[in-house]
Amino acid sequence: MPNKVRTKNKRGLKVVAIVFALLFALFAGFQYNDPDPEVWISIYGLAALASVMALVGAARPWFLWLMAALYVVAALYQWPPHFEGFLLDEMGMKTVNIELAREAGGLAICALAMGILAMYSQQITANR
Repeated sequence: MPNKVRTKNKRGLKVVAIVFALLFALFAGFQYNDPDPEVWISIYGLAALASVMALVGAARPWFLWLMAALYVVAALYQWPPHFEGFLLDEMGMKTVNIELAREAGGLAICALAMGILAMYSQQITANR
């Protein structure tokens, strides 16, 4: 039974890791015209790299949990003082608070992805 679970988890990890790697690479590409592209390309690039590491089995669960925790802390730090929404129907920065909310949302997506990868990785490690 553990071999079936492990195989299923490995397949799930591979699919999720590929999706996240592509998603974060795309996010990083969108940051090219951002006012501070070096920050956001690095943030999303690191998430893409961690996803690839999980895909090839080079990321340990503790590393992915640490990444998730760091992204959560960054998202909380980035949260705007006055939430005005995300205003997703239009591009461009309408207010500083909307931009901060969008950035915090991106960091929260990274945290969620790292948490999902960590759970898969931890299940695979536990079933060895």
